[in-house]
Amino acid sequence: MLERGEVANSWRRERWDSFRLLTPNWQSRLPGLHYEGPDPDGYMTMGEVTEFIERFAKLSRAPVRTGTNVTSVRRTDDGYHVTTSQGEIGCRAVVVASGACNRPAVPPLSEAVPPDVEQLTPFDYREPGQLPDGGVLVVGASATGVQLAAELRRSGRPVILSVGEHVRLPRIYRGRDVLWWMDASGVWDQRYDEVDDLTRARRLPSPQLVGTPERTTLDLNALTSLGVELVGRWAAVRDGRALFSGGLRNVFALADLKLERLLDAFDEWARTRGVDAELGPPERFAPTRVPSSARLQLDLRGGEIRTIVWATGFRPDYTWLDVPVVDEKGRLRHDGGVVDSPGLYALGLPVLRRRRSTFINGIEDDAREVIGHLARHVAVRRGS
Repeated sequence: MLERGEVANSWRRERWDSFRLLTPNWQSRLPGLHYEGPDPDGYMTMGEVTEFIERFAKLSRAPVRTGTNVTSVRRTDDGYHVTTSQGEIGCRAVVVASGACNRPAVPPLSEAVPPDVEQLTPFDYREPGQLPDGGVLVVGASATGVQLAAELRRSGRPVILSVGEHVRLPRIYRGRDVLWWMDASGVWDQRYDEVDDLTRARRLPSPQLVGTPERTTLDLNALTSLGVELVGRWAAVRDGRALFSGGLRNVFALADLKLERLLDAFDEWARTRGVDAELGPPERFAPTRVPSSARLQLDLRGGEIRTIVWATGFRPDYTWLDVPVVDEKGRLRHDGGVVDSPGLYALGLPVLRRRRSTFINGIEDDAREVIGHLARHVAVRRGS
């Protein structure tokens, strides 16, 4: 196992200081290891996640080579040739487990932002005090965007949040964590070959959730109550002015509709399983409040905004993979983790084999099936 930094490197180096997992502690499970602390319904901090993964590395006795950066993987007659910062490796099979969040996905319009406005990504951001005084424009309203907008607003800064497509969820529904519902009702167990639009499912934004001791809901209504200003999707920059799309009402209505459908599905599952009496009564949440007059443009040269935080998602980095298995959009071509090149596999990508694939407790089943295919491949190669 090759790791470019330390064990749990991304958790140590690529998260902001107040970061917590979105999944409750009881869902943090790896083969032979699960959460055993005093707060099963809480959410691990960055340091706790790092410690958890370190414990698993020791428990599993995984042969991890740290400080080993892979610079090239090339196909050979009998497998693959791997070039690293610590030397060369020949192997019959390779598993790509580098994840889907290697690089922040910053749109090209960032290049037209006036130079005196500081621009950060979640990889750069640590805490509000590092930003220059003044207003902040957060772009993106998925989990990262809403969390950073709330933290920055609570620090006393004026915050504007640019909102596009998003997934709205309550933290708690009928007395249980919403992710308990996703787990118990089988939503997370839906397989990739059962999903109607797999490409879209793999690109869905992360839900608007935050893991806090108070188990609070952090949706757009909560941000509005904090004083965060909402604007539409950032569409262009013209003469130093950010131009935002209209139609917030439609964007909000779509997210609210999807939430209603999900809650209806939860309620139906509870009824058919006969567990209604064990749970609180069904709930419905107020529609997302539409601003009375959302602005459509913002002068980035006037000093109102001193910092832009691009919470616009992430993308994988396969620049080191010298095998023609990456499509024109930079995505790995694979079928449930079996990559389009014999002996090449992937783990840890969105909806790899199930909807839970990118969660800590989602890797075990995926790994068992993918490595089963790998073992058969190696056995056939040996036999030949």
